Amino acid sequence: MNRHKNQVTQPRELSRNNRLQSYVVYLEDVSVVFDGFKALDIDLFGLYYNELRVVIGPNGAGKTTMCDVISGKTPVTSGHMFWRGQEIVNVRDIAMSRLGVGRKFQTPSMFDSLTVYENLELALPERHNLWRNLWEKTSSEERDKIHQVMGRVHLTDHQDVLAKYLSHGQRQCLEISMLVLAEPDLLLVDEPAAGLTDNETALMADLLLELRGQHTIIVIEHDMEFVRRLDAGVTVLNEGKIMAEGSMNEIQANADVVEAYLGR
Repeated sequence: MNRHKNQVTQPRELSRNNRLQSYVVYLEDVSVVFDGFKALDIDLFGLYYNELRVVIGPNGAGKTTMCDVISGKTPVTSGHMFWRGQEIVNVRDIAMSRLGVGRKFQTPSMFDSLTVYENLELALPERHNLWRNLWEKTSSEERDKIHQVMGRVHLTDHQDVLAKYLSHGQRQCLEISMLVLAEPDLLLVDEPAAGLTDNETALMADLLLELRGQHTIIVIEHDMEFVRRLDAGVTVLNEGKIMAEGSMNEIQANADVVEAYLGR
């Protein structure tokens, strides 16, 4: 199906069978309840293969909870989730990772005592296998992939630097690079622009735009200028529900969204 890069086709516009065939991940009537509080109440939500989607909303809107559900961290209270057309409700996070879901949290997570290159080496597919880490050397093809991704995020000159000595922006880029090397089908990226300089923000936007078309990507973000840079479809959550979906221009013109979140 041909769509403009920032056009969001509403799930209701497709038959249920087409949703299951077209979406890499699809939520239907999903709710998450914590101690009587409904944190998430999603009617329909779907992402096309290799689509970049930005999810915005005020604090407590349900953005992280939705990613927790998709990544397998949080089980749903009711409803259905489909991965590549197959229902997989309440599959745990380790299994979801094996299926192809990678996640970058707001705070970068890596091995501070290892170099940039060593962190990237451990992120390669199959590197979670202890036997291979101990006895098998990295192949020339794998080394080429590592150097390619380091060059993409301007970390080549820092390949021998311990991760703990990197700037916040460099750590953000390193963690996304680690995710990319693991070759997930879906990347969940939480506030990648938080704490970045202007130059780092531009680099991060360029990196995500370059990855569009190679991976399906969900970006949670509060920085509206960064969202505009991505020029992608936007989903607005509020009080656990989807309030609106569309291009950034459509979202900005939505009076309900302006009142609830944008504030202008």
